[in-house]
Amino acid sequence: MSTENFGPLQGIRVIEMGQLLAGPFVGSRLADFGAEVIKIETPGAGDPMREWGHHRYKGKSLWWPTLARNKKSVTVNLREKKGQEIVRKLLALADGLIENFKPGTLEKWGMSPEELHKINPKLIIVRVSGFGQTGPSANRPGFASIGEAMGGIRFINGFPNTPPPRFGISLGDTLTAMFAVEGFLMALFEREKNNGKGQIVDAAITESCFSMLESTLTEYDKCGIIRKPSGTGLANVAPSNIYPTLDENFVVVAANLDPMFKRLCEAMDKVEWASDPRFIDHKARGDNASELDCLISDWTKTLTMKDIGQKLDDHGVVWGPINSIEDIVEDEQFKSREMILEIDDETFGSLKVPGIVPKLSKTPGKVNWLGPQKVGSHNNEVLSQLGFSDEDQKELLDKKII
Repeated sequence: MSTENFGPLQGIRVIEMGQLLAGPFVGSRLADFGAEVIKIETPGAGDPMREWGHHRYKGKSLWWPTLARNKKSVTVNLREKKGQEIVRKLLALADGLIENFKPGTLEKWGMSPEELHKINPKLIIVRVSGFGQTGPSANRPGFASIGEAMGGIRFINGFPNTPPPRFGISLGDTLTAMFAVEGFLMALFEREKNNGKGQIVDAAITESCFSMLESTLTEYDKCGIIRKPSGTGLANVAPSNIYPTLDENFVVVAANLDPMFKRLCEAMDKVEWASDPRFIDHKARGDNASELDCLISDWTKTLTMKDIGQKLDDHGVVWGPINSIEDIVEDEQFKSREMILEIDDETFGSLKVPGIVPKLSKTPGKVNWLGPQKVGSHNNEVLSQLGFSDEDQKELLDKKII
């Protein structure tokens, strides 16, 4: 396990309190770029994410290794006064706190932002929750499935007149985490630029999902239009859909800009379509999207994916296959960008994990180690820095504080 410092966030210490995905994914992003992320876990069981994932290898979760990579695991019983004192000592020396408890939990433990800023004025407090820290729904628990539904993105997902399906991942959690990371970095910049004091970053799953709805609000406000699901494409945007291929796949073609559509017509040997009144501009193509999609499908289903790709590449048309994870692992573009990393680990041997995003030219991110399998594996290292002797730690362990 490498412990070398790296990345633009080296020297930044963040305490991660919380579990599952929305809060911990914030810590993951910061840890990827060199922040020292100390994850507080419940003694014994640890974060439930240690047990989550669709499949297991040798009895171990395959989600935990990548979600907790580069993090240090420290166990503290937050329901005990002594445990809360330990966390306060950690926070007194930290740059940031990440928490995704139900609003009011920190306050119940005597660790409200006001109290924490008394012991560390520079602390940036990232609070991730279902509905935010204020408002009539603030005290309700909330997960990604609820945030996606109430935030509107599930309403427009799927096909007309069918139950709106969920995405195949916890999109609301990771999306909110990205907004929270953005907030942390802005707060860190403001702190360093101005008065050296921290602030609160309040990120809600519902609001993060709502923020992705593009023009749905303004269209409703001025036109009274409630956007509905549009299946595999986007309403009034054409051609931008999936089309069948000869080898029984589907290809995505996105040629809705006028110059791009003209090039698509050339690739299909249908140059006359570019001046056809039905398809002559963006609005016309949107109004006649179904007809246009059928015509393009008639062309794509006579060719293999490879042949379609070659023709569209030759004409500068945006296209792509719908990749499975197997396809991604074998994709030369992903490989060349180091997006499939193989990390040596004592539990898994060599394990493929997603690479670092984004790529920084001067201070790139890195994966030093995968999520620690032992709950509290960094207890001695971190607690010793706080002045707890080996005897102190044994006593805390015996009393089930750590």
